[in-house]
Amino acid sequence: MTKANELREMSDEQVKAVWKDAAESLFKLRLQAQTEKLASPTEVRKSRKTIARCQTVLAERGKAAAAASGEATS
Repeated sequence: MTKANELREMSDEQVKAVWKDAAESLFKLRLQAQTEKLASPTEVRKSRKTIARCQTVLAERGKAAAAASGEATS
């Protein structure tokens, strides 16, 4: 599980890679849940939270970049 602080230290490409891995993992876990072969139901929650953390970090960076460019044009 990746913490938000760890994600903030990564580059955008690395965060996107973690996001993609978590999304693929979530897809596989959902398939396992449908076929009732899911060993650990908490893994679904962990994947969803990792995806949310990645989205949050990327959104924070986007807002910071927009604010910086807004200050530069003023």
